[in-house]
Amino acid sequence: MEKNEYLDLFQEMVVIRRLEERAAELYQQGKIGGFLHLYIGQEAVCAGICSVRQPKDRIITAYRDHGWAISAGIDPKIVMAELLGKKDGCSQGKGGSMHMADTDVNFWGGHAIVGAHIPIAAGMALGDVYQDNADAITICMFGDGATNIGFFHEGLNLSKVWNLPVLWVCENNQYGMGTAVERASAVSEIRQKAEGYGMPNERIEGMDVMKVRKEVSRVLESMREEGGPYLLEIMTYRYRGHSMGDPERYREKEEVKKWEDEDPIGVFRNYLLDEEIATKEELDEQENKAEEIIDEAVRFAESSPNPEKEALFDHIYAEETPIEYKGYRMERESEEK
Repeated sequence: MEKNEYLDLFQEMVVIRRLEERAAELYQQGKIGGFLHLYIGQEAVCAGICSVRQPKDRIITAYRDHGWAISAGIDPKIVMAELLGKKDGCSQGKGGSMHMADTDVNFWGGHAIVGAHIPIAAGMALGDVYQDNADAITICMFGDGATNIGFFHEGLNLSKVWNLPVLWVCENNQYGMGTAVERASAVSEIRQKAEGYGMPNERIEGMDVMKVRKEVSRVLESMREEGGPYLLEIMTYRYRGHSMGDPERYREKEEVKKWEDEDPIGVFRNYLLDEEIATKEELDEQENKAEEIIDEAVRFAESSPNPEKEALFDHIYAEETPIEYKGYRMERESEEK
């Protein structure tokens, strides 16, 4: 990595942290409605993975998606506008916190139903294989709680049966809502669940962005060469509640403090200083720039118009399947005959 790449990565993580902190404030002020699931503490995962994926690689995730949206390439202003339900948001103000998406940057959402996006990820990978884009990888994130439901097992099974290029990523932040992993899962390590499908898997550190980069880069390279799915369990931790309404009675403050001592932004900052990649002044400047980016994002979002009432009836039904795709299917079928 060049020095500017290190600094950009550091700034990206700080931008995500500051956006989430401001979102919490705006939610408490009544400017953000619905549910709000903060990503604070998990920034190294999205920043690390997105920094080594290729533009052709699809990203799809669950409802804790603001950080993923930014790392995938959506402007923080657009993310903030969506949080406030404004017309200039990435989903035109209709999706809000849990439905960030922008296919122009190959980010396919933000999905509110636990695990429901997992079969969709398998379908997208199948589409890439069908269209001879097998070296493109679908990267699908979900929480530890989603691994206890049918969607997870159906998706993993099909991806292995059809040898689909899906990198399954479990962001294990220790709790499914308020339930600790060991109280809900029959196995202590989520990665073990891939063993039943003969799928390669491993558990990696998720609080150090450089470790995430290194390990995910290795796995993606291996998948492009050998094909087929892979499951990564990335160990991380959310510092805030499951959502803004979480009273957090299921964990001790000492536990949160222990994980905060391994803060991913602090870990990366110390790495850059220890390796003499950047100076304290340069990192302080990046943090100040991040503050300015979020200040501008809030101004942009608050000044953005609300969607028109008539827009309520737009995008209810999917458009007809594109002619190009129909033609492609017909062409492939005729070739097979």
